Amino acid sequence: MRALDTATCVRRLLGVGLLIFSGAAARADDAQDWLARMNEALTTRNYDGTFMHIREGRVESLRIIHRVENGEVRERLVSLDGSGREFVRNGAELTCYLPDQQTVLVERRPQDGPLLGNLPRFDASTAAFYDVRSGERLRLMGRDARLVSVTPRDEYRYGYRLWIDEKTAMPLKTQLCDGSGKVIEQIVFSSLALPSRIPDSAFQPQVAAEGFRWLRDESLGSSPTPVVGAGAVMSWTTLRLPPGFRMTSRGHQTLPGSGSPATHLVFSDGIASVSVFVEAQGATTAPLRGAANVGSSAAYSTQIDGHQVTAVGEVPARTVRFIASQVRTDNAAGSSMQVAGSRPALRRPVSPARPGKAYPALPSDAAESRPAPAFAPGESKPRQ
Repeated sequence: MRALDTATCVRRLLGVGLLIFSGAAARADDAQDWLARMNEALTTRNYDGTFMHIREGRVESLRIIHRVENGEVRERLVSLDGSGREFVRNGAELTCYLPDQQTVLVERRPQDGPLLGNLPRFDASTAAFYDVRSGERLRLMGRDARLVSVTPRDEYRYGYRLWIDEKTAMPLKTQLCDGSGKVIEQIVFSSLALPSRIPDSAFQPQVAAEGFRWLRDESLGSSPTPVVGAGAVMSWTTLRLPPGFRMTSRGHQTLPGSGSPATHLVFSDGIASVSVFVEAQGATTAPLRGAANVGSSAAYSTQIDGHQVTAVGEVPARTVRFIASQVRTDNAAGSSMQVAGSRPALRRPVSPARPGKAYPALPSDAAESRPAPAFAPGESKPRQ
């Protein structure tokens, strides 16, 4: 009888374990479904909303207008505080109006990413590096929302917390978090409408750009052609990468303000991404040394074989430093080379991947541990 009781207990314990396991799997599938629905809503719906962008104790109010009509995407992102910067996208062309710099930047970019930024797209390839879970239901902006958490499994990437509207699948609030759960930056909508039609007039910039300097970058993404540097064709790669990261693009791009193209490498783990720019070091250009952090963006530069190598991405500082230090030419990839630290510098004035975010830039003699001040739309002076 005792043996029978023991067997019964074991079966019951196994049954409970299976229920717990199946429940956890169902919650993960549910969370992945919410993320998929959210990203579809961001890219396919019409919406007009006002939100607060909160970073490093600074709060900025912005408006986003997004329309998809006959397969073409149009967007307008405008800062309602301070500088009055505007970003207007018409198909693959993005125009950045920067009144505080008296500059207009025109560049080409793919149509598959909204100006609100790249939010996590979870799939089987990322499961080993992130834990995704669907949490509590709660009310936000008078709407029923579902909390989804995406937590990194190591120190090479950030996590997310997202409050997703159950009716529309739009993100009402998003937080970017470090490995300990500390909030690095967040976006909180105060109003959000999903009109069936948005007129063309909604995408007309309000900035008077007469007399502004215009910078154009006509490249779209990365070209498969390697960069010509130092009189020879040079192709760049990496010796090693952080776990889960892989090269997703390699080509070249001419950075506004630069007379020569730079090799552009992109590395991603499926959620986080890092861009690496490799430029030939000019004889009259001082090398830039070290690391910088601006909100969620980290950058690191180094000098390799007479070239300036800069890695920048919305990842922890150790990740960009790891990747930048591993860059080599294809011919030298098998050799051992000592890498010296240097400061990051990109000439693109802004990055619309996150509203109001600029790439970090530091003087060459700054201490490596000192972070660069943020250059957000509310600032009156650009950093060179």
